[in-house]
Amino acid sequence: MEPLANERELIARARDGDRQAVSTLYEGYVQAIFNYISYRVESDAVAEDLTAEVFLRMVRSIRTYQDSGAPFGAWLYRIAANQIADYYRQRKGTAFQPLSDEQPNDDTDPLNSLAREEERGRLREALQALPEDYQTLLIMRFIQQMPHSQVAQVLKKSEANIRVMQHRALQALAEALGTQKNRSYLRGQS
Repeated sequence: MEPLANERELIARARDGDRQAVSTLYEGYVQAIFNYISYRVESDAVAEDLTAEVFLRMVRSIRTYQDSGAPFGAWLYRIAANQIADYYRQRKGTAFQPLSDEQPNDDTDPLNSLAREEERGRLREALQALPEDYQTLLIMRFIQQMPHSQVAQVLKKSEANIRVMQHRALQALAEALGTQKNRSYLRGQS
């Protein structure tokens, strides 16, 4: 994700209480933050709530934001990661409540919708089985399509470390999904 045009100016204006600048920052990052969160929690409704909380915290903390050279988005991803961690901490011990069959749905093709939701659910489950850094890295690289350099800034690691971590995270995800191929043929074994 690329920084917004004139982002530093927007941040300065937002610090001074300019609602339009806050709105522009929100609009520029809300979809990316929502997408990041939605792959870390069990439903879009929870993701919407947590996304709202991220931007509420942004508004409350914008005056104390320190430009460290990392993109503003990296700061928002950190807030989002903390919101996700808080959500799971608070939820520990709470029983999962399935949705009612009477829940309204605006999708016109229920079979297609069901297949997409099942696939997304499998991916969410598999991602949640991975360490937090792996989850963040995979979501940022493949769902948000962020370059290695930006992921390195968010995770505070070198690009080389991110590349190695990405390889390991993909292996762990394949294993969690049960799709890891038998690679013994590479070693000359049958």
